Amino acid sequence: MTDALSVNELGDGIHLSASELIALKPRCNALSLPMNRPSVSALAGAYRSRFRGRGVDFVESRNYLPGDDIRNMDWRVTARTGKPHTKIFQEERERPVLLVVDASPSLYFGTRTRLKSVAAGQLAAAIAWAAVRRGDRIGAFLFSPNKHRELRPAGGRRGAMRVIQGLVDWLKPESTDQGHEPLSASLERVRHTVRPGSLVLIISDFFNLDEQCHRHLSRLRQHNDVIGCQVMDPAEQFLPVGRFPISDGQLSSMLDTHRARSRSQFEAMSTEHGEMPRRMFQRHKCGWMVLKTSDDPVDVLGRELRMLVGRRT
Repeated sequence: MTDALSVNELGDGIHLSASELIALKPRCNALSLPMNRPSVSALAGAYRSRFRGRGVDFVESRNYLPGDDIRNMDWRVTARTGKPHTKIFQEERERPVLLVVDASPSLYFGTRTRLKSVAAGQLAAAIAWAAVRRGDRIGAFLFSPNKHRELRPAGGRRGAMRVIQGLVDWLKPESTDQGHEPLSASLERVRHTVRPGSLVLIISDFFNLDEQCHRHLSRLRQHNDVIGCQVMDPAEQFLPVGRFPISDGQLSSMLDTHRARSRSQFEAMSTEHGEMPRRMFQRHKCGWMVLKTSDDPVDVLGRELRMLVGRRT
């Protein structure tokens, strides 16, 4: 990152600044977000969406799914088969890209280069620039314990700047709300607000993952493309040998990693924390990527997106 950004633009690794997120823009021009089938018309946007509604071209009929618009019921096929069917239309349009960004207390941690919250914000900004570059509309759903903020998708630089300012205002260590809210609560809200045919990227460390997420991910994936982005600090995977003071902001203790048993328990917890969300997302045929606080978010995003696109072709 130091080759592309000045020291001032890099920020302090603790607080996000609009200048550092704006400075990412030139490096994001070559990023390619996963796309649906290309549109046949260059004037109608870069993608042919999977928008379920009153489109232009009828594509097919399929079994009715919860959440489908009842106005699109195919009554002839329903009568013939005895099972409810709905019509599917293909409409050329700009695709909404929705960033679902976690600001839970566990994100305000970091031992390398930056806090996880800063890494999450930089990753989200890179996605925003890549989206508007390709003609998509970018929006965000920002959440933390007991509160959330929705930024509806908008196109162009204005849409990206609105998301960037939202990230800067939301991801502040000093305004962190203590407490815990399961990720499923946020996914449920997203499910009921996202437009069908969207690309949804969920950025979190997934310490708030719970079993109810299965149901909401499954429903989200029925009508949208979904990618999970796990933000991790290297110390959450491997601890050096020593004695380290630790605190949750209220209670303090000493972690002694000289003990083989302590290291073994930590490594087992770390492995499970990394594997559980990955398995959940892949089970529902969602994309998956991992960003460490010591990584360059734009480099990681470019590499992971190329791999995702490659697996789909």
